[in-house]
Amino acid sequence: MPAGTGTGRRRVRRPRRSWRRCLVLTGGIGLLWLSRGWWWPAPPPPQMILVLGGDVERERRAAELAAERGLPVVVSGGSNPEYAHWLFEQRQGLAPDQVRLDYRASDTLSNFTSLVDDLRRARIRHALLVTSQDHMDRALLVGRIVAGSRGIHLTPEPVACGERCHPESRSKIWGDGLRAAVWVLSGRDLKRWVAERLSLAEAAGPVARSGPGPAGR
Repeated sequence: MPAGTGTGRRRVRRPRRSWRRCLVLTGGIGLLWLSRGWWWPAPPPPQMILVLGGDVERERRAAELAAERGLPVVVSGGSNPEYAHWLFEQRQGLAPDQVRLDYRASDTLSNFTSLVDDLRRARIRHALLVTSQDHMDRALLVGRIVAGSRGIHLTPEPVACGERCHPESRSKIWGDGLRAAVWVLSGRDLKRWVAERLSLAEAAGPVARSGPGPAGR
């Protein structure tokens, strides 16, 4: 056989499309979609008050706003029902059907994810957001991503905390912002998903280390 007749052709590798370019494009589209609550047509006047639990001063301020403006209130993860009913109904004189207490939330992200679809079904497009001054940056970022994804505009109503204020770190604020973006895109809480995977890995660890048992005879 003549030399060289069996040689194969060398494959020419085509340059791969930069994954970074795709990531930037995807991220840009995602941010545009998530922020549509900001560039959506001008919202109507506030339709309700959303107060995030964690400090009774937030609920007191929300009760005052509700009495002044005649707006309904939703309290997410707030104080116990007995105190809340006393504060809103007896002290501030609000009607029972003007106040909704919701205890599904366990953190700032779930304050919004547990309620946002209920608000959308109720045709809410604008809510006053009540939380402590030192918590507002994180709450507003998370809320504008989660609620903004449903076309709901939030107007901040910070509650002064004075000497009790503890400014939050940028990493905590942006970390929760990332969790909010992942939830909107996937419906999953990134923090909970990682915790579940770690617990599964820890549970599988002892089994993997012990190896198979002795073979039966």
